Amino acid sequence: MRSVALKMLLGDSAKYLALVFGVAFATLLMSQQVSIFIGLMTRTANQVLDVREADIWVMDPRVRYVDEVEPLPDAALARVRSVEGVEWAAPLFKGLAIFRTRDGLINQVSLVGVDDETLVGAPREWLSGDLESLRTPGGIVFDKEGAQLIWPEGDPVDRVGLEAEINDRRVVVSGIADASPPFITFPIAYVRYSEAMKLTPPQRNKLSFVLVRARDGEDPKALAQRIAAQTGLQALTWDQFAWRSVQYYLTRTGIPVNFGITVLLGFIVGAAVTAQTFYLFVIENLRQFGALKAIGATNRQITGMVLLQAAVVGVMGYALGMGGAAAFFTFVRGGAALEDFYLPWQVLVGTGVVVFLIILVSVLGSLLKVFRVDPAIVFRG
Repeated sequence: MRSVALKMLLGDSAKYLALVFGVAFATLLMSQQVSIFIGLMTRTANQVLDVREADIWVMDPRVRYVDEVEPLPDAALARVRSVEGVEWAAPLFKGLAIFRTRDGLINQVSLVGVDDETLVGAPREWLSGDLESLRTPGGIVFDKEGAQLIWPEGDPVDRVGLEAEINDRRVVVSGIADASPPFITFPIAYVRYSEAMKLTPPQRNKLSFVLVRARDGEDPKALAQRIAAQTGLQALTWDQFAWRSVQYYLTRTGIPVNFGITVLLGFIVGAAVTAQTFYLFVIENLRQFGALKAIGATNRQITGMVLLQAAVVGVMGYALGMGGAAAFFTFVRGGAALEDFYLPWQVLVGTGVVVFLIILVSVLGSLLKVFRVDPAIVFRG
């Protein structure tokens, strides 16, 4: 019966290819769009995830995500350090600045000032230079994507040593870091905290965040609550702050709705094409199913045949769709726009479940028609 089922399926190559294409298209569209959505949402928290040394981020209570900065008074750093259970606390500056090259080109950059002593908050992976590059007088370090945005021609590494200006103050590019790309496309420029204070306009408060490391054996969540209670500031563990940033973009932007509509369209189109084509395939083969019933085939055996045909279509379509999605991310992985985007295994599993549902819906409608077929159809003209 299995060989008969496969011959029926593969005998009509046009219908077979249409079925496989419908499943493959739905698989490709859903897996690609969901993976891009996950990559975008991860980017909203990349600047938190990159600071691996800190257990806790301390900030103004009004801050809702990493790119929203409300400066703290300098005294906040000492208050945080005085809390029991704090191993160390380091300042972090985050703000926008105007970067002007010697050629007169102007770019707005996201300026990050890291602690002068520990360099906490600085990148840990480098294309040119190392952590000590930040200790160069007037030294400034760009992320790879930011350097490519400012100098689109040539290798970003070749820009090391170039002089430029920020707010009419001289800086020199001392390194290129391989930092995770941010959600906002401004180039990221890293300097020491003391340099950031000189490069930015004078104002009363400039401290953006306080990065905290908990002592060994100290629960970071409990310590964060203690810091908040004693200082009146907002203290979140790194994972809480990362999720807070992701949730902000989920709830305050149209990104989830736009991607959700695309994924839903992929499901609807895939289900519609597969269900309709499979139904037509069964209708055109009713005489064959009737002949099988006439020679003694039971509904259970017929069901097994239809399920085998559906399984072949589902596996082939899923494999082709996932292969196309994997090839897409392999091809675009080196580009700045989709840097570090990939196909998570959770997406593979989730898409497989959705494809199974599409196949199941397609099979149910067809089986009802097969169950009702009269074996006498074989003898009708």
